[in-house]
Amino acid sequence: MPAPRTPAGSARERILDTAFRLFYAYGPRGVGVDTVIAESGVAKATLYKHFPSKDDLVLAYLDKVDQAWFGALRAAARDAGDDPREQLVGMFDALSGACRREGYHGCAFINTAAESPAGSPVHARTVEHKNVVRAWVTDLARRAGAAEPELLARQLTLLLDGGLASGVLDGDPAVAEAAKRSARALVDAALGGRQATQA
Repeated sequence: MPAPRTPAGSARERILDTAFRLFYAYGPRGVGVDTVIAESGVAKATLYKHFPSKDDLVLAYLDKVDQAWFGALRAAARDAGDDPREQLVGMFDALSGACRREGYHGCAFINTAAESPAGSPVHARTVEHKNVVRAWVTDLARRAGAAEPELLARQLTLLLDGGLASGVLDGDPAVAEAAKRSARALVDAALGGRQATQA
């Protein structure tokens, strides 16, 4: 039987869930710590016990976003089958799911980077996330047989980021489909025509 949650554990989770909702909707800069405290229903001392600074809370928020978004990308790639070539295109189904979500506000990492000073721990965390995703896509491209896997990964992640941003601008679900079709064209160009079933 799992151990019951401790009050401290549930307080931390409540703070982080509240911060996740508010930071994603309004940006970390647009939400004060007092607002997080009020909406999570914890004492100020409790928040600072778990997150000694606002940056610590923002970093924990970005870790939570990373788990959700990177997890969605990998799941979409797996759902496309075992062929890395198809996974490179299939991962764009995660974009479709993201853009259709209620309260969608784009990429939390891009949004947070835009309001964080370069060189700060928060900005560095946003860059780290993008680098980790690109390294994963590079590995897929290498396994698919791309002659220039780093270039293909750069192209595909730029397309993902553009799709995330465009989804905010117009909220048109066709954005994700257009991005996936563009990904198919990039993959076909890099790997020499269509060898697998078209998505």
